[in-house]
Amino acid sequence: MRRTVSILAAAALALGGTLAVSSPASAATPTLRFHGAQYDSPGTDNRSNASLNAEWISLVNTGKKAVNLNGYTVRDKSGRVYKFGKVSIPAKGGRIWLHTGKGTNNAKNRYWNSGNYIWNNTGDTAYLRNASGKQVDTCSWKSKKNRTWVAC
Repeated sequence: MRRTVSILAAAALALGGTLAVSSPASAATPTLRFHGAQYDSPGTDNRSNASLNAEWISLVNTGKKAVNLNGYTVRDKSGRVYKFGKVSIPAKGGRIWLHTGKGTNNAKNRYWNSGNYIWNNTGDTAYLRNASGKQVDTCSWKSKKNRTWVAC
């Protein structure tokens, strides 16, 4: 009987240890996340397409599998939303840039097609949500002197 109790106690301890170890993994950095943002395009903000496209936010995939972005969204603090169509981001460091202005979408660059700047120079937050609407990552910044971009 003592042996059975000892075995059960050891199993319970092992199970409890496993649960404690696995819990922090859910708080780990997501494999698909924001990489950086150029929230203030260089030069004068004149709303030219070149200036609008110099404002961007990028995503990186650090996972072992490509991620299909179809239905994923990027939002700003004021509620403007960009919804990805059919595009995948490659595994192991694959990146994609979402530019504010107009352009032709391709595997590495997507365009919001906005005639106005999206990201606030004085501070903003970007939200990445998957196709089910679950928040995957955020990137926030505050204005810093002589700085136009932030690593997320």
